[in-house]
Amino acid sequence: MAHIEVEHVWKRFLLRKDRADSVGQLITRMIPRRGQKPPSEPFWALRDISIDMPPGHSFGIVGNNGSGKSTLLKILTRTMSPTQGHVRLHGRVSALVELGAGFHPDFTGRENVYLNASILGIGRKAIEAKMEEIIDFAEIRPFIDTPVKYYSSGMHARLGFAVATSVDPEILIVDEILAVGDEAFQQKCMDRIFHMKREGTSILLVSHDLSSIERLMDQAVWINKGVMQKTGPHETSFWLTGKA
Repeated sequence: MAHIEVEHVWKRFLLRKDRADSVGQLITRMIPRRGQKPPSEPFWALRDISIDMPPGHSFGIVGNNGSGKSTLLKILTRTMSPTQGHVRLHGRVSALVELGAGFHPDFTGRENVYLNASILGIGRKAIEAKMEEIIDFAEIRPFIDTPVKYYSSGMHARLGFAVATSVDPEILIVDEILAVGDEAFQQKCMDRIFHMKREGTSILLVSHDLSSIERLMDQAVWINKGVMQKTGPHETSFWLTGKA
């Protein structure tokens, strides 16, 4: 059964503090100096985050820019490791975290569909059976055999979402990539998420659109400056306005 466990996760980055005040200082700083390291100070992007997401549930993550949402998603998708704590994902995960992530720019759209499916463990015959559905959903049929380096950001988003949601994932992780594209396509994405939710897919969605979080998700998590402030059902707008 699909299950997400985040246990006391902390993430630290080291910020360099060697600002150059002149061109001479900048050039000097570029020269390697053996045994000397530039001064730095720790920055905690996440502080003691814990989430338990049961099978078939949907969680929305909200927070201002720089709150740590994207860092948490990168840890969940295994592109970044936590400094402390543990993350466990049980089930096949499909993620749409960054625009065009996982696409090779010199491959065509069709070739990238096969590439992404193979990364997710989907066989060629299985993805061939879904290829027409993916192309129709993405609405890029005239360009499906064009290298994706020529795609617009909206075309990247449509194809990425179509692939991520067509491979029957047990867990779907989506960043606020849904903001890319026109209103009709955004609604199309929401309708598909509703369908996947009804089918029992576990969904983790990050978005600044609080109405979408409240409409689609069972629970919401509010992160502010790396700290989880609240978790609970459908009250995100009150949390962020300070009325609850």
